[in-house]
Amino acid sequence: MKVREILRVKGGTLFTATPEQPLSAAIALMAELDAGSLVVMESGEMVGMLTFREVLKSLKDGGACPPDMKVADVMVRNPVTAYPDMEANELRRLMIEKHSRYLPVLDGKLLMGVVSFLDVAKAVLEEQGLENLMLKNYIKNWPDEPAA
Repeated sequence: MKVREILRVKGGTLFTATPEQPLSAAIALMAELDAGSLVVMESGEMVGMLTFREVLKSLKDGGACPPDMKVADVMVRNPVTAYPDMEANELRRLMIEKHSRYLPVLDGKLLMGVVSFLDVAKAVLEEQGLENLMLKNYIKNWPDEPAA
């Protein structure tokens, strides 16, 4: 299974923020959308990622979200990325190695979407279910041995 197939199953919805957006507004958007990450976009290009991990770190360090704190102050610049033809196992290994729950998927400079560890788990589970069903049908329809 490739990353492009995971994106197809997941759908193309993309949640974004801008670097100059107040962090408090980005947090409110993440809560409203029940999203664990926002892609930070500027002039049509991805410049970073904001995930709940960065939000929690900033709150821990500052005690509260100062009104003048911007997304750019806490976002991950140059995040680890995936590409559409990456195999799912390679993607999982990368996510584990880099401790990344969310990876933007880029085709060159074009942002295709974001995959989460949950998206990967769902896609793999669906693929295994389909393979299991196909194997059961194959076994069920196995020709009987001719009588000797």
